[in-house]
Amino acid sequence: MNLISRYAQYAHHLCNRLRVHVCRSYALPTKTTEILVTKDHSTKMVVDAVLKTHFRVIQIKGLSATICPVFFEVLLKNQPEGVDLLVKEHTEADFRARFKSRPEMEELLAKLNG
Repeated sequence: MNLISRYAQYAHHLCNRLRVHVCRSYALPTKTTEILVTKDHSTKMVVDAVLKTHFRVIQIKGLSATICPVFFEVLLKNQPEGVDLLVKEHTEADFRARFKSRPEMEELLAKLNG
């Protein structure tokens, strides 16, 4: 988690140095994946490992075409091992993914509205 936070901080500082406007910078909820394996001569699944994936979002605006290749080259050259970089247009679904779902709250809202 420390590695991804440091890289996000580095990218944010790079944006500031190149005068690229950062609209938002935030963390997404951590995703947990369990790796299940079967023991010899058994059908029972056992948890072998738990993988946690951390996400950081830096939403930028006003990246000029002249700076863009240099910007991404610097980001990719300094990308730590195990860190993936995804570049895409920000959508409303991306904004909603920022918040954890709360089923009990949704049930209460459904009762109030229904």
